[in-house]
Amino acid sequence: MSDGKTPFELMMAQAQEMAKAFNPALESFSPKGFEKLWPTMPKDMMEMWFGRGISKEGLDAKTRLLLTLAGLTMQGAQADTAVRMTVRHLLEAGASRDEIAETIAQMSMFAGIPAMTRAMELARDVMEDKEDDAK
Repeated sequence: MSDGKTPFELMMAQAQEMAKAFNPALESFSPKGFEKLWPTMPKDMMEMWFGRGISKEGLDAKTRLLLTLAGLTMQGAQADTAVRMTVRHLLEAGASRDEIAETIAQMSMFAGIPAMTRAMELARDVMEDKEDDAK
């Protein structure tokens, strides 16, 4: 190992240098900034594409998104962007903060406390951002 770094750390450092060489703007790239490029889909559009437009007797968009959030919570820290975007869409689809928190908390039994805690932190960030935008 070189300079006390693991092979993975060396590989990641090399990949970061390559990304900077290809595009200097990537040096300050932020996934949260990238997320802002994607607008929150309006509730009616979510219902048309993902809700009862598929099956009249099926799940509504809010329920589908709650299930999506449950699955993303189980993926842990590898799904940060998807969790934040799903929470934004859930709020737009009419989910309450309690419904979002309960969905994430329920996954602690399956995904573990660390995954649940990470998803709760991400959801709280989104909800705080939404409060700031409303002011």
